[in-house]
Amino acid sequence: MKKEIFQTLCLLFTATTAMACDNTEGNGRLPEVTIETLVTTDITATSAISGGRISGNTEEITAFGICWGTTPEPALNGPHTEADGSPESFACYITGLTPGTVYYVRAYASAASGTAYGTARRFTTASENGGEGSEDEMQLQTYLWPEGNMPAETNYTVNNGNYQDGPEFRPNMVWYPVPDGVEVKGAVMVCPGGAFMFRSPNEGAPVARRLAELGWQSFVVNYRVRPYTMEEGSLDLARAVRLVRSHAADYGIAPDHIASVGFSAGGILCGDEALHFDGAVNGTALDKEYIPDELDRISADVCAIGMIYSFYGRLSVSNNNVADLRAGNIPPTFYTYGTKDPFYRQFIANANAAREVGVQVEEHVLDGWPHGFGVQGEWTAWFDNFLTRVMHP
Repeated sequence: MKKEIFQTLCLLFTATTAMACDNTEGNGRLPEVTIETLVTTDITATSAISGGRISGNTEEITAFGICWGTTPEPALNGPHTEADGSPESFACYITGLTPGTVYYVRAYASAASGTAYGTARRFTTASENGGEGSEDEMQLQTYLWPEGNMPAETNYTVNNGNYQDGPEFRPNMVWYPVPDGVEVKGAVMVCPGGAFMFRSPNEGAPVARRLAELGWQSFVVNYRVRPYTMEEGSLDLARAVRLVRSHAADYGIAPDHIASVGFSAGGILCGDEALHFDGAVNGTALDKEYIPDELDRISADVCAIGMIYSFYGRLSVSNNNVADLRAGNIPPTFYTYGTKDPFYRQFIANANAAREVGVQVEEHVLDGWPHGFGVQGEWTAWFDNFLTRVMHP
């Protein structure tokens, strides 16, 4: 993305902005409101200017502004500034910063229903020696498909109230960077579950943060769910893998050190991607009108999969056919699940089928644990060890 430095607030208001966010990660949701975080400018050793633009149904908004900090998701419980004027375009000064430090900033809007945030942008303050700092070009949120060229077999135009996302939803991935000072080991694509009806929040950001702390560049994949098909979601995951692989050097990873982990339906999605949409398979597999681009030349393979209370198969039905799994050339697979899970026996059968194929399998059974435990427990440490052995033998 081209980066421009603007010297006046007037120019700032008309600058190219960060990608719009669908109001994720808030204390509530603000229907029909889009929040954008503007480019950060005038970055010195101790100050900067940022702002936002809010569009849609703004009548219920009671406060708006920016929040910032040294963690990827700054919020109102940290440093923030409430803006004056119109929410349609505003700017705020950020002061009291530390020289030579990475900061994150995002716009916010509050209403009676809660607070929602725009996409975070990242910038680095100037050193004490003077000069001007810079906004990093690597953004935390990335749309997976260019507008007008997203492969689909579903014609979705009106939300009848039964779907999590509206027709305007664009699949995206959100990056949770490895903290400074922690060795980078590889990357993990995180796919929340939700029966392909929604994406469970407790299986997304909390997991990505934990894995990032352990050294894994982590990406929550916000794939398409109903009314779209599982296969359309699998293409979203494949596209996300290609995007990360294409920027492997920027993320500080080896191109082949990319794994996926999924929960329930999210794990089924990871399995479907590895079985049917990896390698050079592109959007034309579902949509003949899709136009392949340069990114489609990059492999969508993953080197390992984490099945967290999940399996290879379809919703509620594991695929234990050894011939199918062998033909799919599935990668090393990590399973963890509880004995109180209604799919307990299917997990066992699926792990055994993967072993019969000759796949490297690691399995952890949690006595008395139910379905849906998310980031709880020690499994992230076990998964960290498993991935380390796969990628760094």
